[in-house]
Amino acid sequence: MDDIDFDELVSSLTPREENAAIKTYQNTVAVACPACGVEFDDLVVCKDNPTSLNLSRQLDLCVGSSDGQAVIFTHKK
Repeated sequence: MDDIDFDELVSSLTPREENAAIKTYQNTVAVACPACGVEFDDLVVCKDNPTSLNLSRQLDLCVGSSDGQAVIFTHKK
């Protein structure tokens, strides 16, 4: 993710939820995933280390990091 401008990427997304552990954004403008090139659904930024995610559905995940924080790009199946 070093070649990706994370701030620019996040500015294109819609903020959805934030708590002490995570911050989520929804991809409402069809931005391509920096890892696989396919449009992703949500971006999850893990703010707490370690962080547990409670997933309510089966997802494909692409993972990267930005400024020492894990970032997860979700793809609904």
